[in-house]
Amino acid sequence: MARGISLLSLLVALLVAGWLLTSQHGAPSGKAAAQAVDQAQQAASGLTFQQAQVQLEQFHALNGTYSGASTAGFDVTLVRADASSYCIQAAAGGSILHLAGPNGSPAAGPC
Repeated sequence: MARGISLLSLLVALLVAGWLLTSQHGAPSGKAAAQAVDQAQQAASGLTFQQAQVQLEQFHALNGTYSGASTAGFDVTLVRADASSYCIQAAAGGSILHLAGPNGSPAAGPC
């Protein structure tokens, strides 16, 4: 009988510990979730910009200009390009980001 009570109390303790653990990991609030999504979209855009920059730098190394380069396949738009600079932009969620290169970093707004 004592053995049955100790097993029951162990089971109850495990259930309470499991419930406490899962209740602490509840879903984030709407604002926190929206911020997390925005951060993820900006990080993805940053990677997309880096890949497009590599493509543009390779084109510049071969041709001596950014004019005429293509960013096809990178989900960015080459807005302007000349012999020494360029500007690319992409949509991230509901906003537009741009990168003025070379050696630029993503910033809010269009080119």
